[in-house]
Amino acid sequence: MSQLNPKIHASKIIVALDYADATSALALVNQLNPALCGLKVGKELFTAAGPHLVETLVNKGFNVFLDLKFHDIPNTVAKACEAASRLGVWMLNVHASGGLAMMQAAKEGVAKSGQQPLLIAVTVLTSMDQATLNQIGIAGNLQDQVLKLAQLTQQAGLDGVVCSAQEAPVLRQHLGADFCLVTPGIRPADAKSDDQTRIVTPAKALQLGASYLVVGRPITQATNPLASLQSIVAEITKSL
Repeated sequence: MSQLNPKIHASKIIVALDYADATSALALVNQLNPALCGLKVGKELFTAAGPHLVETLVNKGFNVFLDLKFHDIPNTVAKACEAASRLGVWMLNVHASGGLAMMQAAKEGVAKSGQQPLLIAVTVLTSMDQATLNQIGIAGNLQDQVLKLAQLTQQAGLDGVVCSAQEAPVLRQHLGADFCLVTPGIRPADAKSDDQTRIVTPAKALQLGASYLVVGRPITQATNPLASLQSIVAEITKSL
């Protein structure tokens, strides 16, 4: 099991393991340093490699963010969160749009596991813009929707939310300094935006109020992943 405190991680960087199989993921992980980053395991990799890979990463000393975005009836989500917590993960998440009762059930499931991972919720996916939000029947402003869902998350007693760093200042203002803000869509200034529409640089994200930064392709597709990670850590350190 990881020797790192499940609630506190020294690094601000979470590397997204967006791979289709365990072999590819581990090839990258073996080049990284758990003192410099956590790891995010999403739906594709978890579906392909399962709980065993998560436990392997934890045993290597990495804090693992299990990014499965649970969204179902409260009882189902509670049991899923309980099972996920028992893998030794540092963080897991649900969809805030599942509602108050579902999020409260998720928290109860985590508590039953006997573990203490961070439990956060997804507000609005960073791949979505205002037009996309309107297409699915939400007429309000994107930032207002993010705030509404984040407030509901805090009401449910969860630790924080996944959000764009662009929404971080508003969330900090309304939800306080202790609310955890995990921000995808992070790209160094010289990197491509890929399929993210709301992106910022690592240093800027922290200045805006982000707690943790999810970084994928700028590290995973780099010629030297560890050097890229170290460069981002250096950028962050300089900005702080």
